[in-house]
Amino acid sequence: MKKNSKTQTIIAIIGIILIGFFGFSLSSSSSKLTVYLITGIIFGYILTRSRFGFAGGIKRIYITGEGSLTKALLIMFGITIIAMAGIHWAAVSTGAEAIPGYGSVRALNLAVIIGGFIFGIGMMLAGGCASGTLTDLGEGAIRAAIALVFFVIGAVPGHGLRYKFDQSLLGDISTTVYLPDVFGYVGAVLVSLILLLGLYIITRKYEDIRKVEGTFEETAFSDDELPLEEKEEFKLFSYNTYHKFFVERWNFLLGGLLIAIMFVFVINTTGKSWGVTSAFTRWGVALLQNFGFDFNTPAFADVVEKVDAGLLNDGGTVRNLGIIFGSVLALLLAGKFKFDYDFNFRDVLLYALGGFMMGFGARFAKGCNIGALYAAISNFSLHGWGFLVALSLGGIAGLKLFEGKLNIIPPTRHMPKEKINN
Repeated sequence: MKKNSKTQTIIAIIGIILIGFFGFSLSSSSSKLTVYLITGIIFGYILTRSRFGFAGGIKRIYITGEGSLTKALLIMFGITIIAMAGIHWAAVSTGAEAIPGYGSVRALNLAVIIGGFIFGIGMMLAGGCASGTLTDLGEGAIRAAIALVFFVIGAVPGHGLRYKFDQSLLGDISTTVYLPDVFGYVGAVLVSLILLLGLYIITRKYEDIRKVEGTFEETAFSDDELPLEEKEEFKLFSYNTYHKFFVERWNFLLGGLLIAIMFVFVINTTGKSWGVTSAFTRWGVALLQNFGFDFNTPAFADVVEKVDAGLLNDGGTVRNLGIIFGSVLALLLAGKFKFDYDFNFRDVLLYALGGFMMGFGARFAKGCNIGALYAAISNFSLHGWGFLVALSLGGIAGLKLFEGKLNIIPPTRHMPKEKINN
């Protein structure tokens, strides 16, 4: 193992010990908080180890024509849908008071479409989605810190305007559809899988078109991410073993499978789906209160109550911190952690704008790529499919306008300048 790798491994071990103490201190308030922290760490580790992300499902295939991440996302959705069908059916058949994850079933209305479209543009500018911003920050990407600050700021007006929208006449123009109510549980699964299969076929067809055009670029791992040559004699305590467990990159499909497993784990331990940006609203309110902003309004009553109770008593906050910690540990254990300052002043403005648009869009739509997309579709809410269309159109529009027309899409950690400009 390289000297630098050994140093980072030692730092990772120290970090694990410190995180352990943090988790123990959280348990004195509530054991659930420790579970939130652990699940966040695992999410962050998986996302970084596999370079898995939702924004890349649009951006990667648009830039390179290669859809392995897009296909992995679709398969992940399919696996989660099947698992959630069993959980929902079991709750209903046993007469449970509540269906786990049913809170993700929400109204499909104009706010979901507008918010999803704005969010889609924002994640192209900021270089990542909601969970991606957290993992990128954990990976040392300074741009993610810029995006995150403006993400939490943008979440505040997004939340406030959504409250006003819901009170308006436009808010009455909506439909809330729980697919099993229409098709039954078997039918809801089949309909969902057919839609995913359609998207999978479109992805494959698009790859074929790009291959014919000569603009297809195969995903390539760096040499240090590839499996090492197997030695004749296996040794448990060797660099080969360490590389296999902590350095070798996981493919997108494995990342998606593990995320699906963790999604179900969150449902079973909390009764709620995985979410990210509700906590960002609380972070934004906590931040802006320090600058004299008053949130003593009905729109922010619940938010202020949770902020006053302490952010570290908020499960969503703790899980988001865990995602950052998990990403840090993934790169430290691999000996690859470094701070990334590869951007200029113009990029800073774009990261800030993208972060603000994501924050506003996510809270105006009442969810991001996790809450309004992954959790919604997996829990059979029609509004998740509406958000998917709006998010995708927003992402494509952002790429075509900024990269195609104005040539100002900033580089990201997983899509460097040379990849964008070629």
